[in-house]
Amino acid sequence: MDSIASKKRFRRLIPLAFITYSLAYLDRANYGFGVAGGMGDELNITAGVSSFLASLFFLGYFFFQVPGAHYAEKHSAKKLIFWSLILWGGLAAATGMATNVAWLYPIRFLLGVVESAVMPAMLVFLSHWFLKEERSRANTFLILGNPATVLWMSVLSGYLLNSFSWRWMFILEGAPAVLWAFIWLKLVKDRPKNASWLTDKEKQGIENEFNKEQSTLKPVKNYREAFKSKAVILLSLQYFAWSIGVYGFVMWLPSIIKKASNLDIVSTGWLSSVPYVVAVVGMLVLSYYSDKTLNRKTFVWISLLIGSIAFFGSYLIGSSNFWLSYTLLVIAGGAMYAPYGPFFAIIPEILPRNVAGGAMALINSMGALGSFVGSYIVGYLNGVTGGPSASFVFMASALFVSVLLTMAVKAPAAKEAKKRMEVVSQ
Repeated sequence: MDSIASKKRFRRLIPLAFITYSLAYLDRANYGFGVAGGMGDELNITAGVSSFLASLFFLGYFFFQVPGAHYAEKHSAKKLIFWSLILWGGLAAATGMATNVAWLYPIRFLLGVVESAVMPAMLVFLSHWFLKEERSRANTFLILGNPATVLWMSVLSGYLLNSFSWRWMFILEGAPAVLWAFIWLKLVKDRPKNASWLTDKEKQGIENEFNKEQSTLKPVKNYREAFKSKAVILLSLQYFAWSIGVYGFVMWLPSIIKKASNLDIVSTGWLSSVPYVVAVVGMLVLSYYSDKTLNRKTFVWISLLIGSIAFFGSYLIGSSNFWLSYTLLVIAGGAMYAPYGPFFAIIPEILPRNVAGGAMALINSMGALGSFVGSYIVGYLNGVTGGPSASFVFMASALFVSVLLTMAVKAPAAKEAKKRMEVVSQ
């Protein structure tokens, strides 16, 4: 593939994908800051209700993944994401206008429904633009919007809460999504053949490479056949367990730090941002070597095993040494995020394009269900036990299960993948 065309695609599309997913993640993850910054007290939200509201988002997120991927593949990822941006920005801002807790139930659920289309639509979108040897890095730059957003959102939210209120935090962080929707609509095309910034030769070269890739994959008739695949089932269960750890961590880290350290909300925001610095570095490094070696599985399970061990170590230390426990949480957070790029590169390498998007959506929907379980149970355990120790064991166990499930998946080995790439390039 022409390296000039490759650089053009990365330069043009990755910043747009990154910003879009960053805005989605901002409006989903700032709930924990809202609770810690006064929303819980003002609306009389109990620990149990708070856990349920945090997890209700993921219940809505669970149901509409596959329809979203299907629409993106058959019609337009561009249009689907445009409307999603407008709706989720409005719902996020509406959170700041809630006068009692009853408002938050439909808002959190509908926010999950609207955002459920974003991840599968984005993965489908990138699979139309980036080839096998580019895909882990493309996916990583997309999902980098997750930890990178939590990084700056943790600091920004702390300052907004300190300077204004939890209400203005939600409103000011929801508005950019609506504005960005129109920029997205103007700049994005669904497929290379529609892009005016590529030459005809570049368009044809990309199309030829995609056709060669698809020719090496075993045909799969429909979603039903794909969903019965052992690899898809194992990856769905793996992502369920993995997401328990990730979202139990993301949703409740600010509350855990604030309670354990007795620091103010601004300092809590700064400390909450550090794991995501490690995550960004880890994601970039792993995606680079994953594309270079075409080895996906090994990078995923080793990274998640490190996360599991770090959570368990933080449990063993307990409250005896806050800074050591916090350091292990930083490692756990970084390790959980690092392998996203290689993970989402697995499915397009084992399933053809007509079903790969739906399979990724199914896997992501199981991740949403795991996120529901993780965010609810971690919040519940923290409330019942009065500390994070039980939730650390819970998240460590979930990550260890995901390690075992990853190792059980029969994905193409690195040597076999390299052979396929050599055949395709001939």
